[in-house]
Amino acid sequence: MENLISINNISKRYTIGNEVIDALKTISITIAKGEYVALMGPSGSGKSTLMNILGCLDSPTNGEYWLNGKEVSKMTDNQLAEVRNKEIGFVFQTFNLLPRATTLENVMLPLIYAGYKKQERMRMAEAVLTSVNLSNRMEHKPNELSGGQRQRVAIARALVNNPSIILADEPTGNLDTKTSIEIMALLQTIHTKGNTIIVVTHEEDIALHAHRIIRLRDGVVESDVANTNITKVEDRQ
Repeated sequence: MENLISINNISKRYTIGNEVIDALKTISITIAKGEYVALMGPSGSGKSTLMNILGCLDSPTNGEYWLNGKEVSKMTDNQLAEVRNKEIGFVFQTFNLLPRATTLENVMLPLIYAGYKKQERMRMAEAVLTSVNLSNRMEHKPNELSGGQRQRVAIARALVNNPSIILADEPTGNLDTKTSIEIMALLQTIHTKGNTIIVVTHEEDIALHAHRIIRLRDGVVESDVANTNITKVEDRQ
């Protein structure tokens, strides 16, 4: 398979006052197109730092990060913002929806930044909302939706630009067990359609939905193994 992500000897160092913190030491990882990967690690492992670099929210101190054939580790903030909009769909634990905007307007938002015209934005947003079974909630605002529905809106927003990666940060952290299973089933369905998914989680049962599990500890990769016990669930849309 063709590599989508190639990280070569990256490190991340922060200086806070007189203290120097090596959040990431030396990490090299490749992720192929179409993979479903879980990124795990305890607090202080470097998991969040690596997620921010993968999501082009931050740049490494040293090393190279290649995403879809482009070296993003040397890009300016404006260039990184463009890559985030075109290449990465984010799903957050807290949903990050605009409270006064409708479901449709929330999903259309990345398309505004991408420069699509209004009719095209509406068409694309309606199509992706239908694919996550929210066609009857397009005019509802976030406070009129359940937690699971809000996360589906967030997933639809992540998908609408047809990004290279879906990067999900603790996507079930604010959901009950039943709704968590439904959201993981939806991510499973999205993966079967060819999308590359990276789930950042501290929950073992969530990580077991992925086909590969990368564990970090103290700023380095502790293990990187194929998951031989993949949890599969039906999408109860």
